[in-house]
Amino acid sequence: MTVPASTAPQVPPQQDDARDARDARDARDSPHDSQVPPQQDAPQDPPAEPPQQPPPAPRPQSRGADTRALTQVLFGQLKGLQPGTSEHTRVRGALIEANLPLVRYAAARFRSRNEPMEDVVQVGTIGLINAIDRFDPDRGVQFPTFAMPTVVGEIKRYFRDNVRTVHVPRRLHELWVQVNAATEDLTTLHGRTPTTPEIAERLRITEEEVLSCIEAGRSYHATSLEAAQEGDGLPGLLDRLGYEDPELAGVEHRDLVRHLLVQLPEREQRILLLRYYNNLTQSQISAELGVSQMHVSRLLARSFARLRSANRIEA
Repeated sequence: MTVPASTAPQVPPQQDDARDARDARDARDSPHDSQVPPQQDAPQDPPAEPPQQPPPAPRPQSRGADTRALTQVLFGQLKGLQPGTSEHTRVRGALIEANLPLVRYAAARFRSRNEPMEDVVQVGTIGLINAIDRFDPDRGVQFPTFAMPTVVGEIKRYFRDNVRTVHVPRRLHELWVQVNAATEDLTTLHGRTPTTPEIAERLRITEEEVLSCIEAGRSYHATSLEAAQEGDGLPGLLDRLGYEDPELAGVEHRDLVRHLLVQLPEREQRILLLRYYNNLTQSQISAELGVSQMHVSRLLARSFARLRSANRIEA
């Protein structure tokens, strides 16, 4: 029998809400309804091995220590060898090659001198060879400490004797080094560039000596007059300072006139000087010499005739 919808038992609204909330809670707490599996059940990959790093490069300190140790061993071998033998030459060459970095380090101090570094290193190597030949390992001094002054001194001697275009006295060159040191000290003290009197007072020398030292310090190279000026784009000094001297064209003529004048009598030489060098008129010359103007004119004509006859160019 069918029960009409109007007569069907009705569920209270409160019971429907309670049932829906219970069903939602059960669905949330149930592990079977979760789509994401538990984290602890997930398979884990084995840890990857870290990439192998290259061995660290040796530090400069360790290389320097190895060089010093090798140098000490080689000097021990060199001491028991006879100079001139092949074994002595081999050990000596090994010492030179092992200590070449010392020469390059010393040569780097002179990089600002605008000189090829290959030449500076070669000169420093000469100082290194001299230091090897004079070094005594029994004195308890490290070889780099002994060799550095010799290498630097050889390089300085090269710059003083061979590089300078204008050679200056050695005392002036040494004084120039003191002037530079005093300039740096006074600049630090006053916070500005010192004046020439301040430098002279500091070194107890004259201002002229200070100026001479400064000029000597600039004489490493002579600048070509035709070289263009760097930076400003201006032409060379020859184009800016040179000019045509109009007097150059008359050099030969003046020399010839001087040669011809000495052949004239003294009075005629004086008349020519008064007329053409002092720009006096014949009337003024006649008054100066106490003769008539006509006589002055005749003397001038006779002098010209003698000069023309003695002139080798026109002849």
